[in-house]
Amino acid sequence: MEFTHFNESGRAHMVEVTEKDDTKRVAIAKCSIKMKKETIKMIKEGLIKKGDVLSVAQIGGIMGAKKTSDLIPMCHNIFLTGADIRFNILEDEIEIESEVKTIGKTGVEMEALTAVTIASLTIYDMCKAVDKDMVISNARLIKKTGGKSGEYLRNE
Repeated sequence: MEFTHFNESGRAHMVEVTEKDDTKRVAIAKCSIKMKKETIKMIKEGLIKKGDVLSVAQIGGIMGAKKTSDLIPMCHNIFLTGADIRFNILEDEIEIESEVKTIGKTGVEMEALTAVTIASLTIYDMCKAVDKDMVISNARLIKKTGGKSGEYLRNE
């Protein structure tokens, strides 16, 4: 039986990180979910039947960060040392921000992006009975530190 060496033939492969140094790594990502003003009001007043929307979305986002390597095929399984989800409630939109940390050989950008995306999907799921017009948008990396490539900061 002959085995194909995917990494040598240009096909998909997981990046080798054995020789990389362990460094402190942090990534911050954001996205938003637009919705009706009435939906925002219901969230604030605790009137969504499925429960406390932002608490559940925060847990969902953290769980998403922890499960990123199960969802994104070439992501390394990373031991996270911290993950947090924050919300900024506007008139017709909720901005979601994640901050994910580790000490390791590879960054946590994908974990931060997965966290905000899953948090926004959780909000959608919890509120879809009252607002099917919600729009999730603008998922992006804001900042990353650590590793050989150093710091990245988005100019917004």
